[in-house]
Amino acid sequence: MISPMTKYSFVLLNGEQDSLLEKLQEIGLMDITRSVKPVDDTSQKLSADIDLIDGFIQALNKIELPEGTTPEIHETGEDLVRVVGGSLMIYSDTLEQVKRLEKEELDRKIWGDFDMSLINKLSEAGVPLHFHKLPVKSFRSGWKEEYPLQEIAREKDTLYFVVAGEDNLPGEIPAPAGSSKDSLADLQEQRTLLSSMHRHIAALKERIPDLERRRSELYAALDRYLAGVTAVPAAENTIVTLVGYAPKENEPDIVEKLDQMDVLYLKDNASVQDNPPIQFKNNKFVRQFEVLTDMYGRPAYNGFDPTPFISIFFLLFFALCMGDAGYGLVLILIGLALKKVDSFKDMAPLVMILGAGTVVVGFFLHTFFSIDIAQWKIFEPVKGLFLPDQIAGYAGGMVLAIVVGIIHLCLAMLVKAIQEVKVKGFAHSLGTLGWTLLIVGGVIVGALSLVGVLNATATKWIVITIGVISAIGIFPLNNLDRNKLANVGLGLWDTYNTATGLLGDVLSYLRLYALGLAGSMLGMAFNDMGKMVLGDGSNAVLWIFFILLVLIGHTLNIAMCALGAFVHPLRLNFLEFFKNSGYEAAGRNYNPLKKQTK
Repeated sequence: MISPMTKYSFVLLNGEQDSLLEKLQEIGLMDITRSVKPVDDTSQKLSADIDLIDGFIQALNKIELPEGTTPEIHETGEDLVRVVGGSLMIYSDTLEQVKRLEKEELDRKIWGDFDMSLINKLSEAGVPLHFHKLPVKSFRSGWKEEYPLQEIAREKDTLYFVVAGEDNLPGEIPAPAGSSKDSLADLQEQRTLLSSMHRHIAALKERIPDLERRRSELYAALDRYLAGVTAVPAAENTIVTLVGYAPKENEPDIVEKLDQMDVLYLKDNASVQDNPPIQFKNNKFVRQFEVLTDMYGRPAYNGFDPTPFISIFFLLFFALCMGDAGYGLVLILIGLALKKVDSFKDMAPLVMILGAGTVVVGFFLHTFFSIDIAQWKIFEPVKGLFLPDQIAGYAGGMVLAIVVGIIHLCLAMLVKAIQEVKVKGFAHSLGTLGWTLLIVGGVIVGALSLVGVLNATATKWIVITIGVISAIGIFPLNNLDRNKLANVGLGLWDTYNTATGLLGDVLSYLRLYALGLAGSMLGMAFNDMGKMVLGDGSNAVLWIFFILLVLIGHTLNIAMCALGAFVHPLRLNFLEFFKNSGYEAAGRNYNPLKKQTK
């Protein structure tokens, strides 16, 4: 549900807003409407400083130090951000120099130690040395008779040799700039510097919490500044006004603290016209699905929270698309593993919930790693709980998908009717109420008739009554502000659109059956391939190939099924349900000023 908001209007002298906003940050409950991006040079500078520190923290975390590195003693009074920036630049440059010299030393080592001054003197005397690198198979032994050639080294299938004087032999490479001895001396010097930098970086790693605190301070300052620039000047810039919102449940605590601040403020219940921020108030289970609602957008203040509906139907749709109890167990294990990873632990509960739902639905569909468990004797006592393969001559899964889709759409129409009566009033919602009565009432009567609760005569008269009452709302009374003849014409147009639209919407739910069937068939294919490889099971080696094939096959199938099971249920909620429930994403998230933010 949507939490009611209280609107707070502050009136203060120009220049006092910074002090007020800092105090509101201490409270941590007041949402001041503000930009989420920099708006001027000051906010741009704050944002850039935050990004800089964030980059430094990431860089320090990525540096892997040699085991046993001892942090050097460091001063605590220096400008930490400047020191970190300079140290990272020196470390990066030193590391690059070490890598370059290691490669250079390795290249020169092949040619051995030599005196560059002698080579230069030979070149000045008209006897330059030419260095060659050539595959052994391309070298001709006769070249030693034709040229003053000296073989230097052989490395695998490569030959290194030098020719004095002019030559036109293939494989010539640039002469080394020095001997390996020179490179080794430079390399040792850079390695010593790198070792020193490792100790320095180790010390800076210990100060990452200080950097994080500084980053949080800058975040808070930026947040406070962006809120401050929204202040509206008045009385020739002598006073300014600020508007903030907070959940009504926190009003007593906020009022008590505001009264202690000696600040002039007014409070009132927030209205739709104020466009207050939206905060959801849901139980622990439903809260896991709020991230899906936020992917589409939060509702207007007078709208409804779709998260409770999404939590039930997304879970059901996801489980139907996966359609395998074994795959559900795998998802639960993945969720448990994600709890141990800091960057993914927030997703872990949702993954485990989806896994648990898949286990339940997969059992109902009697499928475990694409094996039909209805054939297992152990489940004989509960076989009546399994979905029949055929219902009224149609595939059981297909009928289930259609029934679930009809229920989902009927619920959407009921929500739309209730919401419209709440916002517009009963008299201005007769068109929507007429359609809801016709479709939802027709579905209920049809269902009762199919199960034998209503006989044919009762069904006929109830359908006629529903049809007449609905027609009155759909045609002449669909809009009391319009001409009745115009209402009839628009009612006919709505009838065409509703009939064709609903048919397409209902058929959209067949994807639940199709995706579940596709995953099951692919899993069965991997199982059959494994059986073919295993044969009669007498060969132990074949068991290894069987296990590998089945593991790899089902891993790929789980990945593909999970992708489809996320996208398509999301589509059914965002398109079919939201369209038929009249949901509009017109709100913004509740984002209170806080002292520590990330």
